[in-house]
Amino acid sequence: MALETSPAAPAPVRQIANAIAGWVDRLGAVWVEGQVTQVTRRTGMATVFMTLRDAVADISVTVTCARSLYDSLDAPLVEGASIVVHAKPSYYPTRGTISLQAREIRMVGLGELLARLERRRQLLAAEGLFERSLKRPLPFLPTRVGLVTAPGSAAERDVLENARRRWPAVRFEVAYAAMQGTRSCAEVMEAIARLDRHPEVDVIVVARGGGSVEDLLPFSDEALVRAVAATRTPVVSAIGHEPDQPLLDLVADVRASTPTDAAKLVVPDVTDELRGVAAARDRLRAAVAGRVDREQAGLDALRSRPALADPRSLVHARVEEVAGLRARARRSLGHRLDRAADDIGHQRARARALSPLATLQRGYAVLQDTDGHVLTSVAGVAAGATVSVRVADGRVHATTTGVDADPLETDGGHDG
Repeated sequence: MALETSPAAPAPVRQIANAIAGWVDRLGAVWVEGQVTQVTRRTGMATVFMTLRDAVADISVTVTCARSLYDSLDAPLVEGASIVVHAKPSYYPTRGTISLQAREIRMVGLGELLARLERRRQLLAAEGLFERSLKRPLPFLPTRVGLVTAPGSAAERDVLENARRRWPAVRFEVAYAAMQGTRSCAEVMEAIARLDRHPEVDVIVVARGGGSVEDLLPFSDEALVRAVAATRTPVVSAIGHEPDQPLLDLVADVRASTPTDAAKLVVPDVTDELRGVAAARDRLRAAVAGRVDREQAGLDALRSRPALADPRSLVHARVEEVAGLRARARRSLGHRLDRAADDIGHQRARARALSPLATLQRGYAVLQDTDGHVLTSVAGVAAGATVSVRVADGRVHATTTGVDADPLETDGGHDG
C-alpha cells in the first residue's frame, strides 16, 4: 500500500528504503535473460559476482551466485555469454542497490540460441524492418566509403585492397570497433552512427571474418538491427562467410557474402569501365560515321540528278521559250500602243472640232464688253462703247461708232 507522506510529515530515508526492500522481496524469484559482461571470482570467497546486461537497452544488474553453483556449470561462464538465470531480486537499503541472487543458471545452447534468434527475426520482420521496399540502391561511385571493422583485421585488409585494386582513387573513412565480445554491439552502433553523420560517406560497409554463431551473435542484436534500419546512408553487411547470416544481413540494404565481395559491390572495376567507355566510343563513332555516309549518299543522289548536275541546262531549256514570250509581249504591246495612238488622234480631232478656238480660226470672232461679258445682240451695245474682239490669235480693242440691227433678225423676232 502507498505510504502516506506530506511536507509536514515526510518519511525518513530508512522507511523508504525498507519499503522498497519489502516491495522487491515480495516480487519473488524470476527468470531473467541477459548477457554476461563481467565475472568476478575472488579467492577464498564463497560468492561469485557477475554483471548481467540487457540485450537491447543499456541497463545492467548485479548477479550473485554461490561458488558451488558457478562451478557446477557444464561449460565455463565467460564474458559475452548469453544466459538465463532463475534469481530472487534483493534490495540492499544500506547501499541503495538491487541485486539478483541466482538459484539456477542455464547457458543458452546453440539450438535454443538459434530458436531465440528465429523468434527475434520473426518479430522484427513483422515490424517491416526487412521489407525489400526499404532497401536503398548503392551509389555507382561513392565519394567516400565508410568501413566498420576491427583494427588490423583480415576483413579490413580484404576490403581496402580489393576496392583499391578495382578503383585506385577510392577513398575510405574507417571507423574501428570491436567485432565480437560484450562491447561489440555498442561500438559497432557508435561507428555506424558516426559514419552516417559524415557528409562525404555515401555507403557504409560493416565487415568481419567468419566465426561461430556465438561469435556473430552481436550482429543479430536487436538494438544494432534497429540502428541500421534508422540510418540515412546505404549499409552493406559483410559479416562472416556465405553460410553465415546474422540479422544484420536482413536489415542491410545489400548483403555481401564476404568482405572481398563487399569491395566488389561498393566500387566499379576501372578496367571494365574503361572497356565499356571504349566500346561506347566505338559505337558512337560507328553511328556518326554511318549517319554521315547516309547523308553523303543522299547528297550524291540529289547531285546526280540532271537539274542539279548542270543547273544551267534548265536555263538553256527555257531561253527560246522566254524569247518567244518576249516577242509576243512586244508585238502585243506594240499593237495596243498603236490602237491607243489612233484613239488619241481621233479624240484630239474631235476635241479640236468642238473647241471655240477652231471656230475662231475659221474667221469667226467673239465680242465682249468691258466686264468680259459676251455680246450676242446689238441691244446691249451703245455707240461709243468700248468693246473687246476675240479672234483666233489674240484680241482687238475697239470703240463702237454706231449700232445697226439686222432687219432679218428683227423681223424674224417679230414673226415669232
